[in-house]
Amino acid sequence: MKYVVTVLLGVAALFTTTMALGAADEANKARVAAEQGAATHTDHVESGVAGTATQSFAGQTAEDAEAIAAEREPFPAELPAAPEGDVAEVNLVVVDKAVEIAPGVRYNVWAWGYDAESATALGPPIHVREGQLVKFTITNEGSIPHSMDFHAARIAPNEAFKDVMPGESFSFEFVAGDPGVFMYHCGTKPVLAHIANGMYGAIVVAPSDLPPADEEYVLVSSEWYLDSPGVDEPANLSMDKARAMTPDWVTWNGYAGQYAQHPLTADPGDTVRFWVVAAGPSLGTDFHVVGTVFDRAWANAAMHDPQVGPQTVHVPAGGGGVFDVKIDEPGTYPVVSHSFASVELGQVGILKVGEPKGGASH
Repeated sequence: MKYVVTVLLGVAALFTTTMALGAADEANKARVAAEQGAATHTDHVESGVAGTATQSFAGQTAEDAEAIAAEREPFPAELPAAPEGDVAEVNLVVVDKAVEIAPGVRYNVWAWGYDAESATALGPPIHVREGQLVKFTITNEGSIPHSMDFHAARIAPNEAFKDVMPGESFSFEFVAGDPGVFMYHCGTKPVLAHIANGMYGAIVVAPSDLPPADEEYVLVSSEWYLDSPGVDEPANLSMDKARAMTPDWVTWNGYAGQYAQHPLTADPGDTVRFWVVAAGPSLGTDFHVVGTVFDRAWANAAMHDPQVGPQTVHVPAGGGGVFDVKIDEPGTYPVVSHSFASVELGQVGILKVGEPKGGASH
């Protein structure tokens, strides 16, 4: 398998080697079927001759991958503004669609969005203020049941996080009383399949007493488990790979290497804040910015007791962390998980500070 080399400002290869792994099996597909009148679901995996998913499609992209990556608009990482007033209304639609997760690699996701057109490989970042009442509505325009689980909510899940059937909507509300950054995701069984198919995102609950930042970015870590390369036709979920935790791609905000081709930016001396969620479904991320240390880090989004000066901080699957960094020297600073297998699989970006000369070493 050929890894594609993507270079920005001298950044070393995102995908760099040739890899040959065991014999290919036939495509494994994960489907979820609703039982009549019930709110429980079962996954069905169609196994090939071998019965297991042994072939990796890591690094397999379209022949014109670099051009595709350069032309593609990256997923917006900037933290959106929080709504004014005491109430934050959030309405998300679920649809089935094929999206691109790496250059020329398409995958059939169960997608969140504010509408069907905007739905993509992960849900939009949600920003509310501590103490706001969040009024949430899910509208299911997909083909199977889905639900919403907010990690930021203190609420009875059997009442709020219930399955919503295709063609239906459901609303619930909660007070965002705990500051930090939290995961949201579909909680319908099998949860592994629903998260692996793109049903996740980040909700930021901003405290009023947080030190100011000049730039704020939301990064969500996740894995993709493919039953085919996804180049000639969209791939589907390999549940065998998902259960074995052997991803083909690991990404920031749903797309491999997008912030290497399209860097996040800051001016020298700016305080840059990263709101980081590890969506998994199974792997965490060891958050690190190459070439600096964090001025402050709120591990697992515990906003009352920041660490000072850590180099790398683990964000567990389903967890979140907040990281401040102030960089004075212009340069290209890679933003990675320091679990470098994840970097090889696409979880790498660049924080471009000022107008640097030369390239990065990583």
